[in-house]
Amino acid sequence: MANLNRYIEHTLLKQDAVQDDFIKLFEEAKEYEFAGVCINPCYVSMAKDYLKDTGVKVVTVIGFPLGANRSDVKAFEASQAVKDGADELDMVLNVTELKNKNFDFVVNDIKKVKEACGEKPLKVILETDLLTQDEIKKACELCVEAKADYVKTSTGFVKNGVGAKPEDVELMYKTVSPYGLKVKASGGVRSRTDAIKMLESGADRIGTSSGVKIVTE
Repeated sequence: MANLNRYIEHTLLKQDAVQDDFIKLFEEAKEYEFAGVCINPCYVSMAKDYLKDTGVKVVTVIGFPLGANRSDVKAFEASQAVKDGADELDMVLNVTELKNKNFDFVVNDIKKVKEACGEKPLKVILETDLLTQDEIKKACELCVEAKADYVKTSTGFVKNGVGAKPEDVELMYKTVSPYGLKVKASGGVRSRTDAIKMLESGADRIGTSSGVKIVTE
């Protein structure tokens, strides 16, 4: 598949990452012309400075990795990330409230963050490893209702989790694509074969820490 690099968000969310790790991430993103880098919120300003005039988007995470922050806290985190220069934001859905069938809460949680994002695209991480197929479909429907821009599979932080699976990506795509939302596959995508499977299943973006390996295989 041509231009595979343009689908990849080169990701570094490890809590023990140091300065040199981020510089390496940014240099690789520039060299391989990845779609973006995905980093924790406190590094958005650094990423924006390092990647200015490159075309590489700065993506950050909100309510990460559990999604259980108060909605107003998520919204503040999102608004600050935008001020710091974030181009796109990936928020974690409140899985507990989804499973409680407190759907109004879930929709309003997303809406508050979406409002704080302004014109910046919002992706909603469903954490598919923790959900049934029916719950994945319902979560996608709630994201459509809340006017998110993407649905995303995983944080990659679930213990013993698989992460993105082609069948989940396909279900998400079929549910949201009629309404103009896109799909980001993230978690466990470590090879060129993995990445192509995700794109063929309907993903428009790939979140991975293995971007260089994927494009050089």
